[in-house]
Amino acid sequence: MRFLLFAAFIMILSVACENANQASAEATAEEVVGNPAADGFNEEASDAKAIEWADKVMLAMGGRKSWDTTRYFHWNFFGRRTLLWDKQGQRVRIDSPGDSTTYLVNLAEGTGKVKKGDVVFEDPDSLETYVGIGNRIWINDSYWLVMPFKLKDSGVTLNYVGQDTTLEGQMAEVLALTFEEVGVTPQNKYLVYIDPATNLVCQWDFYTQADDEAPRFAMPWKGYKRQGDLQLSGDRGRPQLSEIAVFQEVPENAFTSFDPIDINQW
Repeated sequence: MRFLLFAAFIMILSVACENANQASAEATAEEVVGNPAADGFNEEASDAKAIEWADKVMLAMGGRKSWDTTRYFHWNFFGRRTLLWDKQGQRVRIDSPGDSTTYLVNLAEGTGKVKKGDVVFEDPDSLETYVGIGNRIWINDSYWLVMPFKLKDSGVTLNYVGQDTTLEGQMAEVLALTFEEVGVTPQNKYLVYIDPATNLVCQWDFYTQADDEAPRFAMPWKGYKRQGDLQLSGDRGRPQLSEIAVFQEVPENAFTSFDPIDINQW
């Protein structure tokens, strides 16, 4: 599992989080036409064919309107922790049983509450540190779930590479995803493989440095299932995202109380 630990550390990417979340919140009031890029997407350096494939992926995943209007996402990150993300309200709840920590974070304001074991952090410096940890966990873990929706985020440059074969011998269309002045590790690069039969992402390759000759890892994107109006994948090969669900309503205390939640009751 060394590659998972490494990946979880290096994949802390805040690719247009605030822009994307703000667009989601505003979409409830005004329907977005087409699939416009986020402010700051590097359209000039991107190429038209890559953008066309990104729009096909968005449509295959359920469409821009469905992405913008779906509010709550729940998933388990590789058996380590569960997350409940209020995309429109820009809040997240993270329950990490391994270290008995629950994070209740307001992503827009950088504030929140954190409880570790029986201790609720009240010291401002400690609280700020742990809220920051919670924010970074969300950035990392949400990218593993919703990356295909974020191909035209702020700071992203998207280029068409050509056709190549996946780990499973499937022919795919390949896009290169690079970053500029966003996140903690803007030097990273992804190759995103798209199944031309379904227009769904079927693999990603991660490069620590954009000019590396070989990827740090390559993983499939499989097991798509319909969740609400969206298609979401949790199968990354050996590691799995599980307990994936979307909701339009959840109890408010899920984001305000440290009491355990049970999504099966919603």
